[in-house]
Amino acid sequence: MPTVTPELRTAATTSKAWPYEEARKLLARYLEGKPGGAPILFETGYGPSGLPHIGTFNEVLRTTMVRRAFETLSDQPTRLIAFSDDMDGLRKVPDNVPNREMLAEHLGKPLTKVPDPFGKFESFAHHNNAMLRDFLDRFGFDYEFASATDYYASGRFDETLKAVLRHYDAIMGVMLPTLREERRATYSPVLPISPTSGIVLQVPVEVVDADAGRIAFMDEGQRIEQSILGGAAKLQWKVDWAMRWVALGVDYEMAGKDLIDSVTQSSKIARVLGARPPEGFNYEMFLDEHGQKISKSKGNGLSLDQWLTYGPEESLAFYAYREPKKAKQLHLGVIPRAIDEYWQFRGNYAGQPVEQRLGNPVHHIHNGEPPAEKLPVTFGLLLNLIGVMGEATKDQVWGYLGNYVADASPERYPALDALIGHAIAYVRDVAEKPVRRAPEGVEVDALRRLDAELAALPEGASAEDIQNIVYEIGKTGGFENLRDWFKALYETLLGSSQGPRMGSFIALYGIDNSRNLIAEALARG
Repeated sequence: MPTVTPELRTAATTSKAWPYEEARKLLARYLEGKPGGAPILFETGYGPSGLPHIGTFNEVLRTTMVRRAFETLSDQPTRLIAFSDDMDGLRKVPDNVPNREMLAEHLGKPLTKVPDPFGKFESFAHHNNAMLRDFLDRFGFDYEFASATDYYASGRFDETLKAVLRHYDAIMGVMLPTLREERRATYSPVLPISPTSGIVLQVPVEVVDADAGRIAFMDEGQRIEQSILGGAAKLQWKVDWAMRWVALGVDYEMAGKDLIDSVTQSSKIARVLGARPPEGFNYEMFLDEHGQKISKSKGNGLSLDQWLTYGPEESLAFYAYREPKKAKQLHLGVIPRAIDEYWQFRGNYAGQPVEQRLGNPVHHIHNGEPPAEKLPVTFGLLLNLIGVMGEATKDQVWGYLGNYVADASPERYPALDALIGHAIAYVRDVAEKPVRRAPEGVEVDALRRLDAELAALPEGASAEDIQNIVYEIGKTGGFENLRDWFKALYETLLGSSQGPRMGSFIALYGIDNSRNLIAEALARG
């Protein structure tokens, strides 16, 4: 955590950056601080029936940003719990795991009682929980892992579970109006675990003794009376969510827009149990490139590993930070822009006054201490260079960078070296292959003029010198507007509809190599 100066704290009290706006909700929640000096508790939830994904990353990242913003505003201690709902019953067999027939034999059982199909851990939930911890540790998140099974079985929830039974009718009053008629007939806030099959049962229950935590229910034709304490039952998830908030004293939890109704119902139940629901906000869901909601079953999403193949972690963090309440497309095509915009904001950070820094995404991505390294070329320029080169190695790209960047080397620019690897992968796997057209009309004479001007340049001419030449030819070359000239350059020399600042590209690619591109274009005419 960076040093919180009085100037920084004062600026944070009025910053319009969304993490600070969220953090101020927590300040208002406890005007005198949380009773007993207890930590402000942040929570994120995880369903371990599947592996961690890009949504898991985004939720923990955004919650962490709010936590750090709060720590700028207040000296109160904080905690972040990553809670795994691993007592859930296995509802269906995932498509992407081995031993699916074996899993099918355990449908309905708590995930911590389902054998691990990979054969590595005590249960399927233990396997996926380990993946979650590895996942969060990989990105350096500061969190405490919590298992629903452990918390239920240890008795951590027992007192709140008794409260659920005491307020059983009121909770039913909250939930039943939200359910379809056929669901109402069998709904119960409490899901007992069958003593015979071990399955999490969806059956009506009768409260026998709330203070003792005892219920009755029918199981395979028999009336069973048993306790709900110590892991013998779990709660329906909206009730479970509220119970968890109350039992743990959760102060902040965000959720996707698709869970707005769930947040509403769980908040009502928390109030029934005599507690105040946590603060939080609902973020928008990601869309695919066609504007459709991303769905695991459709497979139209973008995985975390895919993003990290073609862009660095901080570019994904940048994309997650920006406009969380606005629906955004999430596909491979957004990665290059996210990378370049991240570096643009990072480059501006050092020269900004503190008020502007607090609204700069890199402040929240790097917890107020962005690295000092600057990027001498844009990611878009790297993509154009490698696209023209065709197949390329890092060493070859560094060779071209020597035309443009003084003392260019991986040792001096390690972040650039990593970006070169991402750019090579992106051009290889994602970018459309360049298709260069022949120049037409005034474009032919303009390209000839450009070739002659480049040939006459002295050695060591700067990118700015070259850009001035390009600009002047566009103004006097008979084009209706400069945009037509730049578009012609992109389409005839680079084989794309858009591209970089041409002065920078020519300086990077080299005068002689660029003249060869012009010659090839003219030969196609």
